[in-house]
Amino acid sequence: MDRFAKYLLTALICIVALGQFVQVITRYVLQVPVMGLEETMLYPTLWLYIFGAVNASRENTHIRANVLEIFISTEKGHTILAIVGEIISLIVGLWLLSWAWDFTRYAWRVWKESPTLYIPTFYSDVALVVGIALMMIYTAWHLWTHVRTLTGRAGA
Repeated sequence: MDRFAKYLLTALICIVALGQFVQVITRYVLQVPVMGLEETMLYPTLWLYIFGAVNASRENTHIRANVLEIFISTEKGHTILAIVGEIISLIVGLWLLSWAWDFTRYAWRVWKESPTLYIPTFYSDVALVVGIALMMIYTAWHLWTHVRTLTGRAGA
């Protein structure tokens, strides 16, 4: 999974960078903007953003402001704090997932298209529900890991 995520994110970054490079060269150097390039760049850019968040969730490297860790001196206390944080993240994330699922159903029903190239926007809209679902899976996994650490079964 690590290898797949690495290659996927690298490919998306390259696609976005190449698209921006083409846009700059054609628009500012050649004075001939490529019609619809912004529309086509929306898709890999949005998927890159979502999968970047999923990757941070997978690696458990999201930016946190754990001020309470300053006042907790034991490892057990840190683990309990991590469990509470993961539970809150799971509750909020599942609520957002239900909202994203409603949005995805709406996007499927309406089936909007981009204004210039008529590309269905559903293919970018669905990134939200996919990304949040993956983040919730990783959050549940990290919660499970913390609970196992707290109960002393981490090595078992």
